[in-house]
Amino acid sequence: MQKDHGGSAPATSTGRLRYRKRSNEVPLDVGKANEGKLLVNDQSKYRSMLIRAYSSIWMIGGFVLIIYMGHLYIWAMVVVIQIFMARELFNLLRKTHEDSHLPGFRLMNWHFFFTAMLFVYGRILSQRLVNTVTLDTFLYQLVSSFIKYHMVTCYFLYIAGFMWFILSLKKKMYKYQFGQYAWTHMILIVVFTQSSFTVANIFEGIFWFLLPASLIVINDIAAYIFGFFFGRTPLIKLSPKKTWEGFIGASFTTIISAFVLANIMGRFQWLTCPRKDLSTGWLHCDPGPLFKLEYFILPGWVPQWFPWREVIVLPVQWHALCLGLFASIIAPFGGFFASGFKRAFKIKDFGDSIPGHGGMTDRMDCQMVMAVFAYIYHQSFVIPQSLSVEMILDQILMNLSFGEQRDLYTKLEQIIQERQFGESS
Repeated sequence: MQKDHGGSAPATSTGRLRYRKRSNEVPLDVGKANEGKLLVNDQSKYRSMLIRAYSSIWMIGGFVLIIYMGHLYIWAMVVVIQIFMARELFNLLRKTHEDSHLPGFRLMNWHFFFTAMLFVYGRILSQRLVNTVTLDTFLYQLVSSFIKYHMVTCYFLYIAGFMWFILSLKKKMYKYQFGQYAWTHMILIVVFTQSSFTVANIFEGIFWFLLPASLIVINDIAAYIFGFFFGRTPLIKLSPKKTWEGFIGASFTTIISAFVLANIMGRFQWLTCPRKDLSTGWLHCDPGPLFKLEYFILPGWVPQWFPWREVIVLPVQWHALCLGLFASIIAPFGGFFASGFKRAFKIKDFGDSIPGHGGMTDRMDCQMVMAVFAYIYHQSFVIPQSLSVEMILDQILMNLSFGEQRDLYTKLEQIIQERQFGESS
């Protein structure tokens, strides 16, 4: 008889058969386990999609309501978004242990934040407040003085924060404090550079804020849907979930949406008229040639396939195609940059302000790139390059005091009278 060595299977053909049978059964068990795991992953995937869709509906609904309320409320929304972004970015490099030894250090960061906010928005809003109040009121004089001394006010507020930082330096914490000081300034540059362009777009006409912002939202949603159902080919290593199928599908969707949305939005004066004051009433203005319907003759081959020879379009729709092209191809790189940034700091999201989406910064990465482009495009290719009466009046109201404006009026009156006299003689 053969001995059973340590309880192992006997070295017989039957024993070897049993061993092989058991070994063949192992992969089946593993397969069942993997199948169960995949099922759990699918459930988690669809649950995440539902949460993301639910919060998206709330965000879109709130966004539409704010747009309906007008320019001032949109500006207030931008300010709230900035505060959330700054808080998320301030906390990114924050170390609780070091902060406990630096009382008031976080407060100093917010001092720089609100100083930058005063510098960026003070002049824009004050100029429009001047156009709102009566010329003889005390408020007008106060606002005019603020405009005149706006820059020096912001400068001394910054110098106060700079001195505060120097006085707060502590031994053995210099590296952390200077790192936070540099990080704070980088945040201010990133946040307020794009927001200043955003606010400028708002007051040039809600159209120039709403259309670019909507295109980014449409591109993001379309990329998620196309990638969710058809995504197979990875797009970029920085974002493993991004796929070529999602990118291409979203690009076509965004460009088509830009052309269609521009036609819809361009028909409403309260979206296209610029806001020159801080009132909240409905706007009525001459929309200009960009927002007046024109007939566009289609190329000769189109009627052979489709029953159209001409279509009615707004000229601004051709500009919208450029915005859509940028929103679908270039703006996503803002998201790729944010993904690389998060990987560098080994975090999944910048925050958890929005369920299913992460933090506010996660939603604004592409919007920042788009807002700057929309402003530059509008200034370069849309508005007239020559000076207009409205542009000169804006400069006069913004830079001259009431007395200087009155002197200018008197001199212009004298010049006009002299010219009229010269022409008549």
